[in-house]
Amino acid sequence: MTKLTFLGTGTSQGVPIIACQCPVCKSADMRDKRYRSAAFVQYKGLNILVDAGPDFRSQMLAADIRHLDAILLTHNHKDHTGGLDDIRSFNYIDRKAAEIYCEEKVLNTLRNDYAYAFADKKYPGAPEWHVHLIDERPFRIDMQGSSGELEWVHDIGYFYRQADGSLRPSDNAVVEAPHDNADIIPIRGMHGQMPVLGFRFGKIAYITDMSLLPESEFSKLEGLEHVTLNTVSYHPHHSHFSLEEALLLAGRIGAAHTWLTHLSHTFPTHPVFCEELRQKCKELGIRSDVQPAYDGLCIEA
Repeated sequence: MTKLTFLGTGTSQGVPIIACQCPVCKSADMRDKRYRSAAFVQYKGLNILVDAGPDFRSQMLAADIRHLDAILLTHNHKDHTGGLDDIRSFNYIDRKAAEIYCEEKVLNTLRNDYAYAFADKKYPGAPEWHVHLIDERPFRIDMQGSSGELEWVHDIGYFYRQADGSLRPSDNAVVEAPHDNADIIPIRGMHGQMPVLGFRFGKIAYITDMSLLPESEFSKLEGLEHVTLNTVSYHPHHSHFSLEEALLLAGRIGAAHTWLTHLSHTFPTHPVFCEELRQKCKELGIRSDVQPAYDGLCIEA
């Protein structure tokens, strides 16, 4: 059984948008309050986070998430990576480096945005990461590749305790994710001109921040119970699916349920949008049950 919880379903600005007075931003319906897009996946006994944007801390507290086995990053935009400094809490509680899975170009951005976390002499308390490089090949979460248990030395920083009792300075190791017995399937898409990834976990696929899904990827989406697709507007967008594009894609994928995410305040309030989607799917002949996701929604397959 796979369980996915939507931690955030909003655009890069979230909903409500700062200072906006539109009906959606002023809505009292909690389903219209949207953190930046992220998902928590419980899969084969593992706690997996997909993306860690600026709302990471609030999302962890709201969902009462106390442990993460891995963080998967879809791409390097700040609304998907801007909260990674806050994994320091998990470093301290779990006494482990955070296991981050991403493409090499995403790692290069992290090295620039979080240079202090990769420094040879790190500031005491800087986040501890163990990075696993992934690509379009299926991979698995490496539970055997952890660098070990972290030990905090006051005002100095984290160290790894060795078998002989000595302390080794921590580092942000970078390794390739294992591809044997792989059970997580990356889904390649384009976010405007930027290659990005979605992920399939069993019968649930999570796709966000795409404007194009290449023909080669559709075979990876067969037999799904749930698929998540992004849309930000009724109109064509340079880096996201328009609503009609997302609906037509949902029809082609053919999952029993399609959940729309990365939603902006240009769409109506939740109950109105649900009815609108029902009518549009009927007009387009789409059989998939298409609904807007909302923060806190849980799906299982």
